[in-house]
Amino acid sequence: MPLSRQRRFPRSRASVRAARTFVHQVLTDWGRVDRLDDIKLCASELATNALLHGVPPGRQYCVTLTLDGPLIRLSVRDTGDRPAPSPPPNPDACSGRGLHLVRELADDLGVTEHAIGKTVWVAFKSDKSESRPGTF
Repeated sequence: MPLSRQRRFPRSRASVRAARTFVHQVLTDWGRVDRLDDIKLCASELATNALLHGVPPGRQYCVTLTLDGPLIRLSVRDTGDRPAPSPPPNPDACSGRGLHLVRELADDLGVTEHAIGKTVWVAFKSDKSESRPGTF
């Protein structure tokens, strides 16, 4: 049976750090730290995108982690009406590379549109036998 943990975050810049901390705590609790840095970076990028493009003022976004065998799925759901950005990054732009970076780090990526909002999710293959130096 898959494990799942979920938390809602307010529409604020500080929530990106809180989302990263949540991801760190959950993956550490599950003993799945072999992809921790990649997953935390993706959590930061997806949370930032939710804030900039998906969460209307006064609303929240939701971060969900699911562990199903060797797969870790990170999902960020917003309540906005803007579709997920899909164009490749402009090489001359100062921003717009986050989703491209997420695509490179994750083993799979997708978007689920809802009546209100969307969920952007990424999946990672995890090898529980790997451990990170300095962890138990």
